[in-house]
Amino acid sequence: IFDLDGTLADTLASIAHSANMALEQLGFPALPLDNYRYYAGDGAQELMKRALAACGDTACSRLEEIMPVYAAIFEKECMYQVHPYDGIPELLHALAERGLKLAVLSNKPDADTKNVISHFFPDVPFSVVRGQVEGVPVKPDKAGALLVAEQLGIAPADFLYLGDTKVDMTCACSAGMNPVGVLWGFRTAQELLDNGAKVLIAHPMELLEKFNL
Repeated sequence: IFDLDGTLADTLASIAHSANMALEQLGFPALPLDNYRYYAGDGAQELMKRALAACGDTACSRLEEIMPVYAAIFEKECMYQVHPYDGIPELLHALAERGLKLAVLSNKPDADTKNVISHFFPDVPFSVVRGQVEGVPVKPDKAGALLVAEQLGIAPADFLYLGDTKVDMTCACSAGMNPVGVLWGFRTAQELLDNGAKVLIAHPMELLEKFNL
């Protein structure tokens, strides 16, 4: 299982660009790109709560107003400056050639998750691609990960779960999966280790060596 933002693709600019456009529409200032490394990861609502708080709306009194604005913008801008990380296409193809099942589990809205994956990885045979959907708690809740395992008919303990934030490591641990922290994403090695990462990799192709795949 792969996280999307910060793991398969560098999506930070698209998130910051869309959130800043929404903020500016409501009269707030744009925020620095790097801020969004720490705002992203827990779903769109938490993203905008953190952005509003940083702009001075600490009570998030305008959250209900900004969410549909952000959603409409992000639907159009979710590809903005997005690109797969170096080595990710090669890793995905190598894993597929070895007959391993591949899945994506993201807190990005489901339709946007599917759009990004189909656009950048059209020839990768993902068995499951899941984003945030109504009725399923977002990560770090384990529900989404366990649904992927159930859908594929594979025991949770037989999954490697790759992600770049504490959200992913916590989700993997609580689901009984094997958490692998990636160092090219949005957060630090220490955050990953502190939240349960058993293995860290600095380049995608290291996964093959670490696990003899």
